Amino acid sequence: MSTPSTRPPEGRYGRSSDERADRTLRAVGAVLSVLLLGLIGWFGYHYVAQNEISAEMIGFEVSDASVRVHLEVHKDAGAAGYCTVRSQAADGAEVGRADFRFDEDATRIDEVVTLRTTSPGTSAELLGCHAE
Repeated sequence: MSTPSTRPPEGRYGRSSDERADRTLRAVGAVLSVLLLGLIGWFGYHYVAQNEISAEMIGFEVSDASVRVHLEVHKDAGAAGYCTVRSQAADGAEVGRADFRFDEDATRIDEVVTLRTTSPGTSAELLGCHAE
């Protein structure tokens, strides 16, 4: 004795709606994956190739009216730009912010800059550098 099949006969009713939905979902997923990879590649290229100036904060010293920040800047030989530094008080309020320009032809600049503050700062933060 054979057991009855719960599936309809092959080819009699056409494709099932599940198969069409699966094919559509696979196509949409492939397109979205390609777009996401392209977007990640574009951002990566823009960040690595187009960034002509970058810096690292080595350390800082605080006083009552200023913060001395030690910056190490790396840039292309002819590039000019600026780095933005800020200081905050113990309660988190911003007490100082300034842009420091770097126009020299050197590719590596090691400099200590002074950020004046409105009240005693407890920290220093390098917000970023931008080429002009």
